[in-house]
Amino acid sequence: MSTPPSPESAELAPARRGHVVDLSPLRDSPPFARLWLGGAISGIGGQMTVVAVGLHIYALTRSTLAVSFVALFALVPMIVFGLYGGVLADAFDRRRVAIVTALVAWASTAGIAAFAWLHITVVWPLYVLTTLNAVATVMIGATRQAITPRLLPARLLPAASALNGISMGVMVTVGPALAGVLVATVGIAWTYSVDVVLFTAAFLGIFTLPSIVPEGERQSAGLRSVLDGLRFLRTAPNLSMTFVLDVIAMTLGQPRALFPAVGALLIGGGAVTVGILTAAFAVGVLLSSVFSGRLGHVRRQGLAVERSIVVYGAAILGFGGVLAVAAFTGPSADPSLTGANTAALVAATLLLAVAGAADNISSIFRMTILQASAPDVMRGRLQGVFTVVVTGGPRLGDLYVGVLALTGVLWFPPLLGGLLIVALVSAIVRVQGSFRRYDALAPTP
Repeated sequence: MSTPPSPESAELAPARRGHVVDLSPLRDSPPFARLWLGGAISGIGGQMTVVAVGLHIYALTRSTLAVSFVALFALVPMIVFGLYGGVLADAFDRRRVAIVTALVAWASTAGIAAFAWLHITVVWPLYVLTTLNAVATVMIGATRQAITPRLLPARLLPAASALNGISMGVMVTVGPALAGVLVATVGIAWTYSVDVVLFTAAFLGIFTLPSIVPEGERQSAGLRSVLDGLRFLRTAPNLSMTFVLDVIAMTLGQPRALFPAVGALLIGGGAVTVGILTAAFAVGVLLSSVFSGRLGHVRRQGLAVERSIVVYGAAILGFGGVLAVAAFTGPSADPSLTGANTAALVAATLLLAVAGAADNISSIFRMTILQASAPDVMRGRLQGVFTVVVTGGPRLGDLYVGVLALTGVLWFPPLLGGLLIVALVSAIVRVQGSFRRYDALAPTP
């Protein structure tokens, strides 16, 4: 006779024999499955546009700093409306909030496509449209993630986060690769137009959701609600630590703004190299999600976050080292892939894949900590903070890279950033020792 499970083990996901991702969330919750699939398809187009915008601005200005201005102009609006999006998700039907923000995101994408088709050479309208798109994306992201715990039992939240990692991996693998090929063949305008079509898939998952009204006592969607969320965060050291660590990693270790210059001046290969480097990160995300079956059994999730981010920093440090070697041994400016520095491209691709895997594992546990420990009536606001950090951190990273790239030394930003990540994360977590002791069986914010 088998021994019945203990109360503690019953709170974790059921034991699995393999390492492959747990598909139970898709089987147990059709609304979650539709939301997940729609987000994955529309996200492919969104990532195509991210790459195309960088190439578009670089083609118009020939400046890495100008590419990084996409991050600068969007940063403050993303923070403000990301937080306010979480407030709306805690004050109104989350399905309705998701529909409205998705409509704004789709309209701004159509505007970016129109900009390209009209052959406008003034850059500022493109900054305005990408900022609007980024704001809408942050708001819909916060709302969607606040919806997930209402569609699934708590024991399946790590598996749901892993599935979201798979969808993100597919987005940032297929999207940038398609963008690189499409920009090089049919042009930027057609690349944006494909995103406009693919984004319509997002509406399928959202429209078919049931009404999801926040549980508990709701507040009006005003400044007081925002302040209440921030005050709660001050009393939640584990949640606060997840945000701090991610800001460090994404600000100091996000080299994507360098990719156009790397493809044009250092490794060679042009737009195709940009697509490969961007997709490499996503391949790591995808593989780590596919083989995430046992992550649901990890109890020391804070410790797992720390170790994952340290590995991420080491991989970015290595990426900077590869660029340094390429710079000193002979850079390539050949726009064809056959003329690229193959050894440097392969090494950079592998290191970015490791970085993507480490970042994804960190994200799975950070998301699980938030969704398991935050009360539902506060979840939208905290998810807004999470989404602002996840999307705003890389934009700070773009700015960091753009400023340091003014030195003309492309390898310096990732080399310094990776070193700082390893040192800062290790030191901060050592000071805040309770984060290492976070227990998934007794989740506390």
